[in-house]
Amino acid sequence: MTEDQKTKCRTIIHSHAAVAAAGNAVPLPGLGIAVDVVTMTTMTMSLCAVFGGNITEEAAKALALATMKNTMLKQPIRTMAKELSKLVPGLGSLVAPSIAVVILEAAGWALASDLERKFKASHINE
Repeated sequence: MTEDQKTKCRTIIHSHAAVAAAGNAVPLPGLGIAVDVVTMTTMTMSLCAVFGGNITEEAAKALALATMKNTMLKQPIRTMAKELSKLVPGLGSLVAPSIAVVILEAAGWALASDLERKFKASHINE
């Protein structure tokens, strides 16, 4: 990954993580996961562009869901804590956004690394 690509990825990932944090501040269990999926879908489309790729919204959503699933399986305690904290008034508005940022950042960088490999391989085959 070039320095320019890293900078662009950092901006995309951080801005999408901030959006997810805002969405996860709403104290409704389950809403955070929906916000995370939408955020990851748009993040996926933006990251594809960084590496010279193009992806449909449906393909981006599928890739985003797979990445989120893998990230959440690696961090099951955080994922459960994020949603369960929303059941405690006040606590959820503080804990859930913080955990959402950690999860989205991890998933975003995993996705960026995966997309870089995929698009680099496709450019080699051209």
